[in-house]
Amino acid sequence: MFKCNAALACKNPPQMSLNRYEEALFSYWEKNPDERRHWQGKVTDAARVASQPGETARALERELWEHFVERSPHVPALREMGAVGLRRVSLLNLAEHIVRLWGPPPKPRKPAVPPH
Repeated sequence: MFKCNAALACKNPPQMSLNRYEEALFSYWEKNPDERRHWQGKVTDAARVASQPGETARALERELWEHFVERSPHVPALREMGAVGLRRVSLLNLAEHIVRLWGPPPKPRKPAVPPH
């Protein structure tokens, strides 16, 4: 399924659970560097605009579904998923995952100041 490689760092950490649509889309990106770079750029741009990581993921999730539906007639692995005509499937876990992978590192939290 997912493994570590130098181009993408470690993917699908044990705490991250992706559905079969998310796995298929991520695997497609692994095999298509141009698509992967496109989405890495989208993540960077979305993270720059959004104030909270959750906002970034929700915005990307909508775009991911549109991308999935658009690519599914042309990509055999996605076509097998039968996205055309299906009800919308959540890709939020994938969106959160790629924000963690390709987005900016989280800002360090300020230490709590003890009350005087």
